[in-house]
Amino acid sequence: MEIISKSSEQTQKIAQELATNLQGGEILCFSGELGAGKTTFIQGLAKGLEIKENLTSPTFIIFKKYQAKNNLEFYHFDLYRIQDPQEILDLGYTEIVNSKNNISAIEWSEKIKDQIPLKNVIHIKLEYLDENQRKITIN
Repeated sequence: MEIISKSSEQTQKIAQELATNLQGGEILCFSGELGAGKTTFIQGLAKGLEIKENLTSPTFIIFKKYQAKNNLEFYHFDLYRIQDPQEILDLGYTEIVNSKNNISAIEWSEKIKDQIPLKNVIHIKLEYLDENQRKITIN
């Protein structure tokens, strides 16, 4: 599915709608250049999952955990700074993404493509079109 978003608010609404279909165990893999809107999309997911905290990018700490609706936990990974996939494996990544009680959103997922499970994965690519517009591809 391809969608053209005309604003960051619309990007968040698209993500909120997607979040209503998440039940736990999903791994959302994000790709796109810096400034493409990955964190903005994930902020919309957080709203849709009824997360009360402000969601910011965990660039320097690799991931943050949030309490979501229906006793689910939401993990937001930002792998921009990792050099070796072992860095996240040492943090319990495998257990996190394989739990049915968790929803994982992974920015820069291409850095760990060999560690992404084969099931329950949703690939989301965001492309910068202009200052306001983004192309969102969801597979």
